[in-house]
Amino acid sequence: MNLAARMAQIQPFHVMELMARAGALEREGRSIVHLEVGEPDFPTAEPILEAGRRFLAGGHVHYTAALGLPELREAISGYYRDRYGLAIPAARIVVTAGASGALLLALGVLVDPGDEWLLPDPGYPCNRHFVRLLEGRPMSLPVGPQTGYQPTPDQVAAAWGERTRGLLVASPANPTGTLLDPAALAGLASEVARRDGTLLVDEIYHGLTYGTEATSALSLGDDVFVINSFSKYFGMTGWRLGWLVAPARYVREIEKLAQNLYIAPSTVAQHAALAAFGADARAILETRRGEFSRRRDILVPGLRALGFRISSEPQGAFYVYADSSALDDDSFRFAERLLDKAGVAATPGLDFGANAPERHMRFAYTVDAARIEEGLARMRALLGSA
Repeated sequence: MNLAARMAQIQPFHVMELMARAGALEREGRSIVHLEVGEPDFPTAEPILEAGRRFLAGGHVHYTAALGLPELREAISGYYRDRYGLAIPAARIVVTAGASGALLLALGVLVDPGDEWLLPDPGYPCNRHFVRLLEGRPMSLPVGPQTGYQPTPDQVAAAWGERTRGLLVASPANPTGTLLDPAALAGLASEVARRDGTLLVDEIYHGLTYGTEATSALSLGDDVFVINSFSKYFGMTGWRLGWLVAPARYVREIEKLAQNLYIAPSTVAQHAALAAFGADARAILETRRGEFSRRRDILVPGLRALGFRISSEPQGAFYVYADSSALDDDSFRFAERLLDKAGVAATPGLDFGANAPERHMRFAYTVDAARIEEGLARMRALLGSA
């Protein structure tokens, strides 16, 4: 088989193996509590669905411009004005095929072979895999609860080398749900700028914060790249739609890349997404944010009562990153045990990097409160019988 050498360094999602096993158990009649899936369980909000239906009924479903519908780019610009008080020109906004498409476009115009990019560990695995796909070198920054699982300027300075070109962070982060506060974000931006590097910030969980509001890196100036998505807060995962805000001087190059990679984002999804910024849809989404907060407040103390250590509580997204080492020193083995013996699916730390993954597990509160309570009860029964 003629296989590119890079594929040896691009790992699969290990949780998919557990999901496949969970599916097999369900087909056998087992009840599984799914705490592994990073996808909102709510249906797409009705105003968004109705906008999509209206557009489809017209029958004129053709390509849009590679940069996206002008009306949607303007709507996203308005969103930044209304939610953050920021004046982001629509000309800097690129509508993409999901946040993954946005990340690929951003890295596609930034990464040359051999370039090094700094990424927090634990972190979302696709980030490092995209850097490697483009023949760059992802460089891990081990982070822990003492810094809210976020890198510090001193850490960035110590890790920066001759081939380092940038820093990629997420706020709120997957798998930890932690935020970069304004001072921390500004400190990282200053350190990267001092070294003539590029700061790329994943903000796909913006809107899903609890008891606080997230600061957009776009408030720091015009040289930052920001990725966002309609999947998480807006609840449009299967529509595969996101966006990228880039410095103006990069937009033409990004447009060329988008034209070649996927021609244009989904036309139907873009027309549906126009309704996501309306008052009716936003009211639904804010209600759902409150429900995610309630679920978090059940899951975090529930896991602690079972013996999981949670040193840094999630402030956003819909994940809890828990130290499971007091219960088992191998989180993948423990995840298999929870699934097979208790019917609870959770994600082992192995998917999120090399920083003590065997000690950690990610739990997602993307099922309703009753199922979370059921999952906790099942784990309690299993651990009590151990």
